[in-house]
Amino acid sequence: QVQLVESGGGLVQAGDSLRLSCAASGRTVSTNGMGWFRQAPGKEREFAAAISWNGGATSYADSVKGRFTISRDNAKNTVYLQMNSLKPEDTAVYYCAASLSPRMRVTQAEYYYWGQGTQVTVSS
Repeated sequence: QVQLVESGGGLVQAGDSLRLSCAASGRTVSTNGMGWFRQAPGKEREFAAAISWNGGATSYADSVKGRFTISRDNAKNTVYLQMNSLKPEDTAVYYCAASLSPRMRVTQAEYYYWGQGTQVTVSS
């Protein structure tokens, strides 16, 4: 079993930055593709970013490309999401997820383990 715990969310102003962390426990996720998804109020959960097991491949939703950066530290069993130039439309609960595949995956169905989420609120 893998437990994922997100942290780093909060209330910020438009243009600010935040770094989210996702700490895994139970076993290593160093061989798992990892992803970040988000769910805004009244909307379905959507893909934000993904990274392969060794960080060699990444993917981003068009809405965050150029502003968000996903990274990982396998020695710490942790994945990060650096969010810059935040916009009010980035307001959402952000979820970390681990795939059973080592590859980068962009669809929710390809993720097996999920965290509880961390709230990010961006005021205008």
